[in-house]
Amino acid sequence: MLSVAAKAGQFKTFLAAVEAADLTDKFRGEGPYTVFAPTDEAYAKLPEGMLEDLLKPSNRSRLAGLLGHHVVPGKLMSADVKTMKATNFGGQDLAIKVTDGTVTVDGCRVIKADFAASNGVIHAIDQVMIPAPPKEHSDADAPKDHPAH
Repeated sequence: MLSVAAKAGQFKTFLAAVEAADLTDKFRGEGPYTVFAPTDEAYAKLPEGMLEDLLKPSNRSRLAGLLGHHVVPGKLMSADVKTMKATNFGGQDLAIKVTDGTVTVDGCRVIKADFAASNGVIHAIDQVMIPAPPKEHSDADAPKDHPAH
């Protein structure tokens, strides 16, 4: 998977993020999985300082979560893609839509598909998908007989 990404030439930032998150072995793992990988141009669109912050060793788990948001189990080639939901490694559903031959994943456009690897496939996307923060439960969510009330 990683050698295919390196040969493509447009995933340098993605590869640096995989290394910084200490996920190299996972991405070289058996698979199969599908990676919706943001291009270098997509990472360049992030708010100023965000990428640098994510790449810090202290943010390794946050970066790993961001990368996992872009990966779904199974090998989903472009010929198999239809309007559907796919659950990523973070447990969140990604909305995949096909409209007039254009494929989007949670609103990010697939700009080049089917970088096939022995353990899956990479599809280049034009934006970095930022996972929704986990929902926190307020006291209002607690049952009325709960000590919080």
